[in-house]
Amino acid sequence: MKFKVETFPNHRIAYMRRVGQYGPANIEVMEKLKSWAKEKNLLESAILFAISQDNPATTPPGNCRFDACIVIPTDYQVDDTVLEGELSSGKYVIFEVKHTAEDIQKAYSEIFQSLQNIGYIMDNKPIIEKYIGDMISNPYCEICVPVKP
Repeated sequence: MKFKVETFPNHRIAYMRRVGQYGPANIEVMEKLKSWAKEKNLLESAILFAISQDNPATTPPGNCRFDACIVIPTDYQVDDTVLEGELSSGKYVIFEVKHTAEDIQKAYSEIFQSLQNIGYIMDNKPIIEKYIGDMISNPYCEICVPVKP
C-alpha cells in the first residue's frame, strides 16, 4: 500500500461529536459540519478530519465517539453550534484510499501489517481520516495513522 510520512502541526478545530455505534450516522454528522462551515465561509480550501475516538473492539458500540472536525483560524470565534478543540501535533503515516466503505475497510485491514513492514509503531492516538481542498468533493481520503518518533 502506497504511503507517505508527515508531521502535523497543532490545529485549532471546530467539531461536532456523535456518540453511538459507528456507521452511516457518522456521515450525517460530517454533512452537518460541512453545512455549518459553508454558512460561515470556512469550507473552501478547508482541512476536514473524521476521528473515531474509540476502538469498537474494546468500547461498547453505544459509547463510541465520532468527531467531524474542521481546522479554523486561531482568531475565529466559534458559536454554540460546534465544539472547539485542538488536534495536537504529531507524526503520521498517511495512506490515500478511495472513500468507499469497501476500500476503507480493506485499507484498515492492511494498515497494521503495512506499518510493521515499514518499521513504524502506532502511537496511542486515534487514527484520523483527512480531507483537504478538492478532496472534500473528491472520492478519496487520507487515512492518517499516528506513529511514535
